[in-house]
Order: sequence, then C-alpha cells, then structure tokens
Amino acid sequence: MSEENQLPTAGSFLLNSMSTPLHKTKGLVLRAVKYGDSSLVVTVFTELFGLQSYIVSGVRKSTKKGSGQANLFQPGALLDLIVYHHPSKSLNRIKEFQWCIWYKELFTSVPKNSVALFLIELLHRCLKQPEPNSDLFQFVEDCLLELDQCTVAVAANMPLFFAIHLSYFFGFRLMEEAVEEGSWLDLREGRFIISQPSHNEYLSPEDAGWILLLLRARRPAELVEIRLGRETRRRLLQSLELYYQLHQPDFGSLRSLPVLHSLLE
Repeated sequence: MSEENQLPTAGSFLLNSMSTPLHKTKGLVLRAVKYGDSSLVVTVFTELFGLQSYIVSGVRKSTKKGSGQANLFQPGALLDLIVYHHPSKSLNRIKEFQWCIWYKELFTSVPKNSVALFLIELLHRCLKQPEPNSDLFQFVEDCLLELDQCTVAVAANMPLFFAIHLSYFFGFRLMEEAVEEGSWLDLREGRFIISQPSHNEYLSPEDAGWILLLLRARRPAELVEIRLGRETRRRLLQSLELYYQLHQPDFGSLRSLPVLHSLLE
C-alpha cells in the first residue's frame, strides 16, 4: 500500500479538526510528502510541540493568481504556523502558514543548501518523540540563520560544529573536562583520554585536537578561525557519523553526507 493510501481522507480530517484547539508556533520543515492531488503531509519540528506531522491542503494546486505554495514546505524552511493540535493524534492540520525567515542564500546556494540538508537530516534522525524543546529549536534556528549569511569558510565547518553541539541536546555530548594535550578521543565513551583505547572506535590525538577546538567554539562565527583541509574535514565528519551511530539507536547512515563531501571539496 502506498504512503498516501495509508493516510486518512481529507474529509475526515476536516470533521475531526473542527473541535481541536488552534495554536500559533514557529516550525522548521524537515520533510514533505505528496498527498492526494494537491496536498502535502509535512514533518515539522515546532517550537511549541516538538516533532509533529501535519496535513496541508491545496498547496500544490495552481490558481489564477499564481503557482501553489508547496515551495514554502521545502526542508529547512522556517515558518510561522497556526496549527490544530490534539496530543492524541499523530497527524494534525495546518490552518495558516507564512515565511518566518526569508533566506538570502540558503535555498539558492548549492553548497549552503547541501549543508542545510545535512543539518536537517541529522536533526530529524535524532528526534524520536513529540517533545517540546525550545532551547534545541533556538540552537537549530541560529545555526540556519548563520549559515544563510556566513562566509564559505564558516559554511564548510558548520556541519562539524552542528553535529558536535547537537549531541548536547540528546544527552551524549562530548566531555571536555581536564583534557590533556595529546589526548585521544574515545567515541564509545564520548570523552578524551590520555591513552589509546583498546577498541577501534576512537580519534587520534591530532583529530581529537580539531574536535576539541570545534567543541570549544560557542558561536558559528568563530569557525572562520578553524582552518581544516578537506581530507581532515571528511575524516571528522565520518567519525561524527559513527559517534551518532554508537549513541543513537537505529541511527543508520546519513544520505546527505556523500553529497556534502563532494560539494565541500
């Protein structure tokens, strides 16, 4: 059975949503799937409710005034939403929507858009439950806004910065207390140690040193000072993917990572 056929009908949605309260919230679009002839089912990380799924009616249908509004629901879009919300439902409905942020380059620059898709995919794979987390939302929003306006040097390091600091919100942040010079990074334990681990899931002192610099960067603007070669950046990104695989159940492999490697070269 197709994904669309598993969804309830639009008519049943209209009936069920009439008694559901309305709320205003910011939302970050993570994914959109076609539904019926003109609608979408979208996965959104909302500031108010966390991870949510919504149906948006009629946005793929063109009118005399112009094309539909499906472009507002591309991954990475930050929107102001008015939504129906019922906690017991897995799929609610968006009543009204508009741009919250009008990006300058994020959707038009191929390298920046590729970085944004990596950030969105990484976030989406970590979000498991519909739990609100305003601090996480603010962190992601700040990173996307910085990415939209930053230099090429900052954009190239943004995936590393984001992956390192995102782990804090999901309970497995790298521990940097009392790190000694020449320490190894144990990816299983998530901490820097003075001797080489007995297993293979670690970073050498050289690569661990780069991770420590990125970990100690508090704002994306500081990334311009961290000058990495493309092979080092590739190696660090692959190691961080492994770190997430070790600490996030059913994480899998990031589809956006090979594309990111090729574009950032």
